[in-house]
Amino acid sequence: MTVTELLRVEHLTMKFGGLVAIDDLSFSATQGEITAIIGPNGAGKTTIFNCLTGFYKPTVGRLTFSVLGRDPVYLERMEGFRIARAGVGRTFQNIRLFPAMSVLENLIVAQHNELMRASLFSVAGLFGLPRYRDAESDAVKFASQWLDRIGLLPDADRQAGELPYGDQRRLEIARAMCSKPTLLCLDEPAAGLNRNESAALNELLRNIRDTYGIGILLIEHDMSVVMNISDHIVVLDYGKKISDGSPVSVRHDPRVIRAYLGEEADYGLAPIGSGLPC
Repeated sequence: MTVTELLRVEHLTMKFGGLVAIDDLSFSATQGEITAIIGPNGAGKTTIFNCLTGFYKPTVGRLTFSVLGRDPVYLERMEGFRIARAGVGRTFQNIRLFPAMSVLENLIVAQHNELMRASLFSVAGLFGLPRYRDAESDAVKFASQWLDRIGLLPDADRQAGELPYGDQRRLEIARAMCSKPTLLCLDEPAAGLNRNESAALNELLRNIRDTYGIGILLIEHDMSVVMNISDHIVVLDYGKKISDGSPVSVRHDPRVIRAYLGEEADYGLAPIGSGLPC
């Protein structure tokens, strides 16, 4: 299978006054793989996502996003909405659904770029022209397919804010997928989930990777999620990269154990050779 580099981060540095949040970070993410970014609180993980998605402009560094068949683009030069249009989707640590809108409407809103193009930027929508009606029908159909995939189709007309927490997490991932990203950035999607919900999340993310062939960037503290589904792991400590490789190599890296994992038992990681999936 041909390995296609989707994202290349080179010498990324992000400073806030005298604070260096990210210090000369380089790594790459591949299409069709899950790349996890782990590290202690304050290591700079979410700052990376904010640089990739246009919330922050890096102090130094190049962020090259390369989609097969298109010219590479440099995310550090782009505004956030253009980054989203280029194919970078995102979820957040704190759920950011529209709680007063229905579950279905939350997924339709995520397709606004396609709907706006079909409406000729409101003209076709205003007059109900066929091209807009067709696009609207397609958006509802696509959203419904995703609700079925995550088991929330019976709740399509329910307000999103009324859903249980775990369902809201899955809905946020589905909303990001409705923007049809090539790179999906997930910021702690397993936060607050119980064991069964985490297992269901693992299955959903594997399915997204295998079915759609997109790249997934994952920030996560739940090591059972990281070690079970990641193809590649990057480890940060105080904004610096201390390890970069497969789950097996990272799991056994003494620098990672010292800086992040501490005593293995504290984080649910069985001792080496215990049979935990690697």
